[in-house]
Amino acid sequence: MAQIEGTDKKVVANNVEPHYLTHPGEVIKEELEFRSISQRRLAAEIGVPVSQLNEVLNAKRSLNAEMALLIEQALGIDAEPLLSLQVKYNILSAKRNKPFFERLKKIPRIAAAL
Repeated sequence: MAQIEGTDKKVVANNVEPHYLTHPGEVIKEELEFRSISQRRLAAEIGVPVSQLNEVLNAKRSLNAEMALLIEQALGIDAEPLLSLQVKYNILSAKRNKPFFERLKKIPRIAAAL
């Protein structure tokens, strides 16, 4: 993306990072509540332990491809956007981890941009 001369890269709309991170589990949890489906019922239908599903829904565990596909099959929610949301959540979480971010800043570029 070309930067407009005189603009701060951080204030361009496509570069703005959300203040609040959204884990895909929150989206799934809201959908379950809207449809009046219990976590226990969904877990039974997709064949996973309730505790595992609960950890995903409460952002204590990452959503993996298998779980996303199981949820897609049961609820009709596309797996790809859920997984994309997980990747964004992971990247923003890493960037907000101060010790890791400081380590990241110290690494020099060793390859030219294409």
